[in-house]
Amino acid sequence: MKKNGMKAVLAVLVILCTFVLSACGPGAAKPTPTLSVGEIQTLAVVTFAVGLTQTALAAPTDTPTPTPTDTPTPTPTQETTRTSGSGSLPTASCYSLLGIQDVTIPDNTPMTPGQTFTKTWRVRNSGTCSWEAGFRFAFVSGDAMDGTTLILDKAVAPGEEVQLSVPMTAPADKTGAVRGNWRMSTANGTFFGDEQYVIIIVGGATGTGTATATVTGTATDTPTPTETPTLTETPNGTP
Repeated sequence: MKKNGMKAVLAVLVILCTFVLSACGPGAAKPTPTLSVGEIQTLAVVTFAVGLTQTALAAPTDTPTPTPTDTPTPTPTQETTRTSGSGSLPTASCYSLLGIQDVTIPDNTPMTPGQTFTKTWRVRNSGTCSWEAGFRFAFVSGDAMDGTTLILDKAVAPGEEVQLSVPMTAPADKTGAVRGNWRMSTANGTFFGDEQYVIIIVGGATGTGTATATVTGTATDTPTPTETPTLTETPNGTP
């Protein structure tokens, strides 16, 4: 671009020389207008400025390269696991109970009014948390038949099976089918798992003493012998 500027200056000088020679030459056919010194200087300045402008436009412009910004990596939120023991208490959803079989008093066992019997259920801890000592197996609806709440005195591990036995008495003022419903709960009274029940037919047969019955149905799996936890009886309705 500097060469272009020099060419423009030379062109101006050639024009000026031509004007001068034309003015001095003899027999000029037409008078050539004479430029004043100021006009010549102005023309030279303008030509030089044009060359500088072209040079500036042709020069490459440095474009700043944007600096990449580091994207912060999200920190994964650690999920708190609630466990039993000395730490946080387990959530209620980790507790569960599955009824396995009626060990005594199958459904619709006939009873006489006032007859005493012991209902025994085999159940399994089907949850992921142990049942702690102090958990309650309590009457929830129907007829309690003088049955009282049982309190576990030791823990029952997940997958372990136990037998729950409740002494009862057939109602003396009712006849026909009588049913009582029972459920396991935490020590603070939160119920969970399958509801267990007993159904007897009062007045369906005569008999005295404690009634017992053979377990009905065929077990698909041979139950693993388990220890029956010692259960403390409390009056029915005691929290």
